[in-house]
Amino acid sequence: MTKKTIKVKVNGKYYESEVKGNTTLLDYLRNHLSLTGTKEGCGSGDCGACSVIVEGKAVNSCLYLAIDADKKEVMTIEGLKANGELHPLQRAFIDEGAVQCGFCTPGMLMSAKALLDENPSPDETEIRHSMAGNLCRCTGYERITKAVFHAAQEISGRKLK
Repeated sequence: MTKKTIKVKVNGKYYESEVKGNTTLLDYLRNHLSLTGTKEGCGSGDCGACSVIVEGKAVNSCLYLAIDADKKEVMTIEGLKANGELHPLQRAFIDEGAVQCGFCTPGMLMSAKALLDENPSPDETEIRHSMAGNLCRCTGYERITKAVFHAAQEISGRKLK
């Protein structure tokens, strides 16, 4: 298999690496960059545990090739926390009890971040639609939806209902 040198901006830092053409972004992040917050669940794009943000859009990193991330900006769960402070989404997930076993949480948070970056004031239907690709076997989604809604309110400065 041929290799290609890629340059990717991950969580604000540039990385240049040589990868095989069939290396997934998930494998690249975990095994080349040691960013292990992104999880592999199904390996087939069905569960969303591996969700990261590429150029502002949530993608399943298990299906996204690392070479396709060349010259692009990627954000992982490790990049969500800034200046030692939890992102409002992270705080809301904790406050609302939206974290149980935690396996799906990084992917959920990244999908929610992509949503709020695109639509800072989503309603419940929009939240549920945007999170549909993320599976959780523990929570039943109510607390996750509530956490995203409350984070959106905090981010946009709206009053909680």
